[in-house]
Amino acid sequence: MTMSALGEPCVLLKLGEIVLKGKNRELFERRLISNIREALQELGLKLDVRRRHGVVAIFLPPGATVEESEAVARRVADVPGLVWIHPAWRVAKDPDSVLKAGIELFRDREEVKRGAAFAVRSRRRDKRFPMRSNELDRFVGGAINDEYGLPVDLRNPELTLSIEVDRDEVFVFTGGIPGQGGLPVGSSGRALVLMSGGIDSPVAAYRMMRRGLHVDFLHFSGIPFTTSESIYKAYALVRKLDRFQGRSRLWVVPFGKAQQSIRSSGQDRLAVIAQRRLMLKTAEEVAHRIRASALVTGDALGQVSSQTLTNITAQDHAVELPILRPLIGWDKTEIMAEARRLGTLEISELPDEDCCSLLAPKRAETRAKIEDLKQIEKRLDAEELAVQLADSIQEYTL
Repeated sequence: MTMSALGEPCVLLKLGEIVLKGKNRELFERRLISNIREALQELGLKLDVRRRHGVVAIFLPPGATVEESEAVARRVADVPGLVWIHPAWRVAKDPDSVLKAGIELFRDREEVKRGAAFAVRSRRRDKRFPMRSNELDRFVGGAINDEYGLPVDLRNPELTLSIEVDRDEVFVFTGGIPGQGGLPVGSSGRALVLMSGGIDSPVAAYRMMRRGLHVDFLHFSGIPFTTSESIYKAYALVRKLDRFQGRSRLWVVPFGKAQQSIRSSGQDRLAVIAQRRLMLKTAEEVAHRIRASALVTGDALGQVSSQTLTNITAQDHAVELPILRPLIGWDKTEIMAEARRLGTLEISELPDEDCCSLLAPKRAETRAKIEDLKQIEKRLDAEELAVQLADSIQEYTL
């Protein structure tokens, strides 16, 4: 492709549900732009990010390469709030320039060599452009047909040339990268994720990021009765998820001695739920300190004994903060598929000494009574213990 015919490489971003936010749309778009700029800092390029009507355009510095444009596209594809990312070309705002760019964009394409069917789709955001969308489609499509002899298929083309007429220029591109969708991280507030080393909690964290929450992570380690393996896993998982939000923080609570106290309470079948309630109480204390407004867990209804409806209700009763459970209706196959897509499954499947293995009764209670749990907590002085555990946390920076 000749740079002179194609103009300048850029990246065009399509917004998702943000466009439905009415009077609040401006706030969501500003947050999204801020997130995009922060994500792109690691590339070390001088980029110009501009808001347009319904889209965001990223202009690269003069002399930028196609490879740099593609690197920008790959990075912003991880930023929630976008539905499509198009590596594109910025051309002069006249029909002849658009036609030349369209012809050049098809040159040396494998689809063209195979004689694939094509279509041209035009959109005018600036109605002052001298040609209507359907006229521009026929004008450019006819020239491509004359140049390459390709058949036209408007219903199911293998190759589509997109033309978008904007205020100051025209963008041309073929194909794109699906975005994460959802809302910009930070637009819905802050939450604290109870992060195990398992499969579920990283997926739950991602789903909440995608709904606009900026999340911190709290991991309960079995130390001093287990090794640090679970901490390494939690750290690796947080690093993997950080690309979606940036500035992630991992907090670790040494929980082994508290578990030993629960085990000594003599309520073997209730031990797991008592442990979960103490974790939630500790998480609530930490959340207050870091100004998080909700807790997030990876619970899925009925997946294990602690996640029956009765036991989930008993856990909710332990704290006043809302507990968000984005996976509550998912089955394990769905959760694993999402973890595989996110790249967390391989990490989660690594062996480690999970703190929950320290309390594994032969038979766990599936219908825990809140009054029985309160009696255990009274003996433990759970409220004070939660404060002590929160005091003992360590922060692991990325």
